[in-house]
Order: sequence, then C-alpha cells, then structure tokens
Amino acid sequence: MKAKPNPTHKNAYMTVFLVGAGPGDPELITVKGARLLGNAEVLVHDRLVSPELLELVPDSCERISAAKEPRKPTMTQDEINALLVERGSLGQNVVRLKGGDPCVFARGGEEAQALADAGIAFEIVPGISSAIAAPAYAGIPVTMRHDALAVTIVTGHEDPTSGRTVDWDGVAAVGGTIVVLMGAARAAKISQRLRDAGLLDTTPAAVVHWGTYDHQTVWRGPLVDLGAETVPSPSVLVIGAVAAVDVAWFNP
Repeated sequence: MKAKPNPTHKNAYMTVFLVGAGPGDPELITVKGARLLGNAEVLVHDRLVSPELLELVPDSCERISAAKEPRKPTMTQDEINALLVERGSLGQNVVRLKGGDPCVFARGGEEAQALADAGIAFEIVPGISSAIAAPAYAGIPVTMRHDALAVTIVTGHEDPTSGRTVDWDGVAAVGGTIVVLMGAARAAKISQRLRDAGLLDTTPAAVVHWGTYDHQTVWRGPLVDLGAETVPSPSVLVIGAVAAVDVAWFNP
C-alpha cells in the first residue's frame, strides 16, 4: 500500500513502516531500513533488536518497546496492532522494527493486515532472516548443489490457539535442509518427531545460538543428540546434510 498524502504534516507522505532489523549484526540492516530509522518519529521495537540500531533514530524520536519474552509478552499482538493503528492515524512517521524479516515468523503479516483494515498506509521493508544468516555465520550454507536442493523453514513454536500443528512427517519427507526458528525449548521433541518421520539418528544437526552476534556459539552433532542438553534461546536449529559443512569464516 503506497503512502497517502498528509498535507497537515511537515512531511506530506507519512506511513507506518514494518522494517526488518536483520538477524542481530547491526550492519546487516538494509540501507532503506537504516534511512527510515533516521527519520522516525515513533519507534516500536522488538526485544531482540540490536541496541546499536536503536541509536540510529533521532533524539526526538519516541521509543516504545514491544518486547515479547518467551511465554511472557510485555505487549500482546493485539495491543501492538492497536498501537500501530493509533500512531499511524495521527500522521506520525512510525517505524515498527522487527527482528529478522517482518514476514518470516515475525507476525508482520498480522500487523500489515490490521493497518490495511484500518485504512492506514504502510510499507513492508524486508530484512535478512536469521533462518539464512545464522547458519551462514556458522559456516553452514543452507543449500548445496549436490547435498541440499530445498530449504524448509518451520516454526518450533506452535500456537495452541490456532488449531493447527506442524506436519513434521511432511517436513521430513521434503528432504534438503530443515531450519527451525523458535524451537530451542522443543529441540528434543522436534528431534524425536523428525526421527519418527524417517530421518536417521545420524542426520547432521546444528544449533546456532545468538547467530551473527559477537557472542555467537555453535553446536554440531547427530540428530539423535539434538536437545539431549538444554538448548539456549534464541537459537536456530539446522537439520540436514549441510549441518555437517563447516566453511568457517566468522570468528566472534
């Protein structure tokens, strides 16, 4: 949806920008995302957004944390949607800064729908997803010409209110690389489901904790051992032949 003119404001074109902050390394934000932060009047940001990105907004910018901690949200999604609609209706230049990409398990689609339903102009500014970047920083390419011809990105956090669950049998049947976001707490159960669906115990697996940050850590091992010890959050799980690849280049 293109921005609509607001002749009463110093900038005639105001909107709500749903901006992907990238996976953690502040240098991975897009040029457009950084520019929008520099012009923001209101910033609504997630918990896992790099603090360095928050410093890109003007001193006059109002900062609002929409921090959601595991099983303990500071703001509900409905409250975030209402906030964006409210501030957008005032003609303010609002940046909703979301970790990774706004539309990859970040509920950006729900926020965009709420804005569209309210008639508020908005733009979606894609970001680099941790599903791709965290493995890359761990030396794991999610595709390899002869080893992985497909990538399946799946949530490890199933919403019990949705009435829908992940089809782990179908995920296992696709082949290629499986990347699980928000699956740290359920790593052992995910490992078991995938093995029940036919993946071998010896299938390579990896855990990238705080991917792309200076304090990134990486665990590698067979699928049968995934989750045998507590997997810390936030972590990206990688399962498939490429998890055994180690083209290491990032030395945090």
